[in-house]
Parts: sequence; structure tokens; C-alpha cells
Amino acid sequence: MHGAFDVPVLAVVLGLAAASGPVLLATTARRHTGPRRVGQWLLAAGGTLVAAATVVGLVGVLTVPHDAHPSAPRADLATLVAVGVTLGGLLLCAGLLRLPGAAHDGPAALRLVLDGLVIGAALWFVGWVLVAEPTRLLGAYTPEGCLAIVLTTVTLAVAAGLTFIVGVRSSSPRHGLVLAGGGVTLVTGCGLTVAAGVCRSVPGVAVFGAALLPFGLLVVILASRAPDPSDDGPDGDVIRRGTAYAFLPMVAMAVSAVYHLVVGGTFTLVAVVAGIVEGFGLVTRQYLALNDVRGYAGRLAEREAHFRELAHTDPLTRLANRRGLLRALQQQQATNTPYVLLGLDLDGFKNINDVRGHDVGDAVLVEVGRRLRSNLRPGDLAARLGGDEFAVLMQARPAEAERVAERLLGVVGAPYHDSAGEVFLSVSIGVADHADAADVETLLRNADLALRYAKQRGKNRVERYDVAYDRLLRRRTILEHELRGAIERDELSLAFQPVVAIPSIRPVGAEALLRWRHPELGNVRPDEFIPLAEECGMIGKLGSWVLHQACHQLSIWLADGHDVWVSVNVSPRELHAREYVSQVTQALRAHRVPPQRLVLEITEHAVATDLDELIRRLAALRATGVRIALDDFGAGYSSLGQLRRLPIDILKIDHSLVAGPEPVRVPNGEGRFVAPMVDVVVRLGHQLGLKVIAEGVTNPTELAAVVEAGCRFGQGQLFGWGVPAEHLEAMLEAATSPGARIPVPRTPGDSPAPPAGPGSSSAQNAGSVDSAREIRQA
Repeated sequence: MHGAFDVPVLAVVLGLAAASGPVLLATTARRHTGPRRVGQWLLAAGGTLVAAATVVGLVGVLTVPHDAHPSAPRADLATLVAVGVTLGGLLLCAGLLRLPGAAHDGPAALRLVLDGLVIGAALWFVGWVLVAEPTRLLGAYTPEGCLAIVLTTVTLAVAAGLTFIVGVRSSSPRHGLVLAGGGVTLVTGCGLTVAAGVCRSVPGVAVFGAALLPFGLLVVILASRAPDPSDDGPDGDVIRRGTAYAFLPMVAMAVSAVYHLVVGGTFTLVAVVAGIVEGFGLVTRQYLALNDVRGYAGRLAEREAHFRELAHTDPLTRLANRRGLLRALQQQQATNTPYVLLGLDLDGFKNINDVRGHDVGDAVLVEVGRRLRSNLRPGDLAARLGGDEFAVLMQARPAEAERVAERLLGVVGAPYHDSAGEVFLSVSIGVADHADAADVETLLRNADLALRYAKQRGKNRVERYDVAYDRLLRRRTILEHELRGAIERDELSLAFQPVVAIPSIRPVGAEALLRWRHPELGNVRPDEFIPLAEECGMIGKLGSWVLHQACHQLSIWLADGHDVWVSVNVSPRELHAREYVSQVTQALRAHRVPPQRLVLEITEHAVATDLDELIRRLAALRATGVRIALDDFGAGYSSLGQLRRLPIDILKIDHSLVAGPEPVRVPNGEGRFVAPMVDVVVRLGHQLGLKVIAEGVTNPTELAAVVEAGCRFGQGQLFGWGVPAEHLEAMLEAATSPGARIPVPRTPGDSPAPPAGPGSSSAQNAGSVDSAREIRQA
């Protein structure tokens, strides 16, 4: 059939063409790095085996004489070619699975193999029905009794099925994998063609397969140039796995089997094996899917538990958060064991954040959490509620919990080490027993009330909840609510306590005192609602109202001819407000009051703040013409050095210096009394050019001591309580009426004063007028 020259030349040409593919695949594999490299080497190895089998089969079919007895040699050669093609095809399929985007791990690759095997078995079975008796779609060309064809057709069916499933399940862009799978399928198809040509002794078929093989290998090579898919790998959603392509192969096999039986066909062992493989693949695939679902459900449960734990855990300290504490309280409430809740709040933590920074503050919070965990008993729960607020849930009785709380004072209050130096803070703790609360929210509220009470009583202490706290809180809440509308409802008024010249006891001024009379609550004490106004931010509004009311009343008295001044108390918050100076100026202008007639009183508490800023604020106020008085001097805040720097005009001696210790009688002093501390302060004030007023004079003995010290002005119960404006006006009228004489209180042991002479009243009035003039000019 062939010439001596034509046969070797054709075999050599086709062999070289087939061998060029594996060489190029190996070259491509050497260039690649990373995850694609292994897949490329497997493709190169598989292509080499198929090319080698093709060359062997081609040489055999072209060199064996056509008229020789072909049966045994051809069968052995075809089987050898089929084994090479099958092994090469398996390597090619393995290389396809190792390409990026096909399978991200071993279980995913196993699922793809099973899916491809199911589809391949269905394809092979349908093909067998079409070519077997009685259908015989290929007619006379139907291969019979050739094992090589069976092996290669199985390989081709598996390659086609795997290509389909990889194309369906791979990540985008998937055209590279689809192109590689198509090349693998074409290469195995060429191997089938060569094996069939060898088995049936049809050289043309073998040559046709060998001629197509380089093109199949070229397709695989071109696929290596496509971009890699995303790193997500195949679709991992177990809900979407195994849909239509899992049922269509079985349906196809069932329809084909029914058709085969209808037309009178029988099933050979090979067909039965194909059905067994199909069923085995489906069962195994469904088993893996069930495992996937179980694993997916387990992971969901783990993630849910993890996120639930995160939702109940503070991320900074790893303690329970508020949700975790509430959950534990609800669980504890279901038991009958006694339990106690501790509320903890770090004292001065804001200063740590402001001075050291939030990083140091966070480190302190972490250390507080560690100390709480390491100093609690098993079963107790520590929680961070937010910021610098913590809580501890203990299974204990109140007495035992209080002992633990006292120990925690020392544990939490110990120094905290930092690279910039040690950090010091304290903690306040409130203790609440579950027996005093009907539910969890009430228990939390009780612990918070006890904690607030511990802070109000000086911090760094433990306080146990008392039902009286509820009454205090309820009253405080009502007062705060009612105070906000007290001005609009005209419930506020001013009382004026006279300031007198001594010893004449003539009123020369008055201190304006705020009073609140509520229609239901009655008279509310100033020491109750004024601190509340400062806390809730209403002190500025109240102070402005007092300032205008005092200036209004002062303008009336001045218009009536009374020589008097009025003092108004100023809170530290008002004093440091930027607009306060302009408020004072506007009030003086609105009521046409001479500035020197208005005295603004500041307390020693204000001096305890930033002294330089205080001096600037007082200087700005004095620039308006008003006078400044330092109230409560001697209460414990001011120093003598501060007193020299403060721009003040009047010094008011605190009642604690006037009232105690008891004044002592001067030896050989004709019954005179002296208070040493008052004497020192009066002399100091006069040396600094200040006018001195003694506050809180309650009896004649104290008055005698104040007079003996040289103090010319006094204020207190002895001279009158705070009274309405009309009452003070009556006192002013009585003091200035012709011939008026105000009796001087007698000290104990004084002999009755003789009747006054004709000039006594005038002399006394003259002294009073001089004193009034002196304090106005201060």
C-alpha cells in the first residue's frame, strides 16, 4: 500500500509533530511559577504519554504489512497504545484539576472527579447504547471485541465530563480552564482514534488521529496563557452544589436503558459496570454533599457561638460586657442561690486619658480587667459596662460581698506601671443585694445608686444600697424637673440679709439670697437646689435672674434715697463663663445702678481652681466698676499668698472663725471678749486695704469679740435673717428716720448702759454714716 520511502517519512513527520506538543508544554511549565507550575508539568507529562503512545501506534500500523495475519499483534499493540493514552489522559485530567481556579483543596478536587465520573459514565453508557446491538449507529464500522477501544472511550468520556464540570464550577474568568479542558478532551479523542485505527488495522484512521494530536496539544498550550481565575476557587456554596448536572446524567442513562430494552437489546458486563460506576458515583457524591452540609452547619454553629460570645464580651478587657452581664443576671435569677451585684467606677480616670493619652488609659483598663479576674472566686463574673465603669456578679451574701469589695479597693487602687511613670487612681464601689430588687433592671439601678452615693461621700469607698437612696433620687429627679420651669412659674424670690455697721447696728448693705417656694414641695432649701442647678447646667440661668432682680431692687432703694449696696453670690461656673462680664454690664445699664453699689461674692471654692484664670476674670469684672468680695474666708482653701494676689475689695470672715472657739475674756480688760483668729484676719485685711465683714454673728458675745477685733461690719442671725425686700426697706426707713436709735445688743456681764445724753444719738448716727461711707468708697 505504501512505498518504502513514504511510510517512514510520514511516520517521522507525524511523530515529530506530535512530539513538539510535549516539548512546548514542558517549556511552558518551566516558565511558570506558583500554583500553575504543578498543573503545567502534569499536562506536559500527560501530553508526552499520549504523544508517545500515538507514535508507537502510528509506527506499528504503518509498518506492519497489511496482508499479514493481524489479530494478535494488532490487539497487543492497540492495548499498549490504549494504556498509554489512558495513563496520559489521567495525567492530563489531574493537571487540569491542579490549574488555578479549578479546585482550591483536595476535597473540592474529589467532588469534581466524582461529578466528572458521573457525567463521563453517562456519556459512555449512552454512546454504548447507540453503537451496540441492535442500534449499531456506526453500522459496519462498529468496533467489536477490542479492549483498547473500551479503555480509550472511557478515558475520553471522563475527560469530557471533567471538562464540563470544571467549566461549570470554576471561578471567573473561566475561559482558560474551559480551553485547557477542551484541549485535554481533544488529545484523548486523538488517542482513541489512533487506538481504533490500530485495533481495526485502518491506517487512515490512525494517521487522522495522529495529525489532530498536535492541534489538541496546541490548545492546551494556548490555555496556559489565559489569566488565572480569582482565588476564590470553585463555588463553595453547598446549597448550589449538585443541581441539574447531577440529575441529567442519570436521566440520560435511564432513558437510554429503557430505549435499549424496548428495541430488544441486552446488557453486557461492560454496560452493567458503567451503571454500577454511575450509581457509585452518585451515592458517593451525595454522601460527600451530606458531609458538606453537616460541616457547613457545624461551621455556622461555631460562628454563631463565636459571634454570640463576641456580642457578650468587651473587646478591650475580654471581660463580659453589659449584654453578658444581663445574660448572667437572668440566668442567676432563675436559681435560688443568693447573689450580689457590685458596681465599680474608677475615680479620676478622665485625668489619665487627658494627661497620659488614651493608649495609657486603655492599658489601665486592661490591667483593671486582669486584676478583677484574678481576684474573684470561681463562678463570679466581672464585666465592663462601658468607659471606666465595671461590675462584678457574685454568688454570695451582702456581708461577704462587702468584704470582697473592700479588698477590691486595694487591688484596683494599687499603682499601675507605665513607661512614663506610675499611674494612680482609686475606685468607688456600690453593693446591691438581689433580695432588695424585684428584677434585673432594679438590681442594676440599685447598684448604680449605691455607687453614686459612694462617689458623693468622697470616693474610694464602698457603700451598700439603702432604700433611702430611692427617695433621694426620686426627690432629686422631681426637683431637677420642676426647677427648669421655676422662673417661668414665678416660684423664685429674693431674700435680703442685712449687712450692718458695728457697733451702731445700722444696715448699710444686704446680701441677696435666692429662695424657692414650690406649690407642692413647699420651701426648698438653697443647699438642696443650688448644687443641683450647677450639676444640670441651670446655674447660669438662675444666676442671671438673681443678678437682674437684685439690681432692680437696688435701683428702687437708691431711687428712694437709701444709702445701701447689694451683694450677689457668683458660682465658679458663672464666673468662668465668657459672657458673664457682659451680663453684669448689661444688668447695671438696664437698671441704672452705679457699679460700685453692686458687690459680687465669690467663695473660697472658686479660689481652689486655676488661680491665674480667676485673677483675670476678677480683674475684668472690677474693670466694670463693681466690687469683689471673697466669701467664706477661713473655710480652708485660700492661702495668704493667694489673698495678696486676688483683686478683691471686701473680705468676709467665715462663720467658723467667728463662732469657734469660744471668745476669751481679756485679762484686766473690764469684761471685754476677743476672738484671736478673727483679730488676726481683721488686722490682715486692714493691712491689705480690704474692708472686712464678719459673717455668722449669732449672739452678743460673738459681736463683742468682733468689735474688739476692730471689725466694722457684721452679718448674721443677730442682725436679722434673710427677709423680703419690703421688710429690709422698713429697716432702712427706721434707721434713717429722724431721732432713730438702734439698740446695741449687750454682752453677757455688761452693766446696764446709762441713759444716753443729748449727743449720744447723733454721735452714734454719725458713726454709722461714716461706716457706710467707708464701705461704699472701698
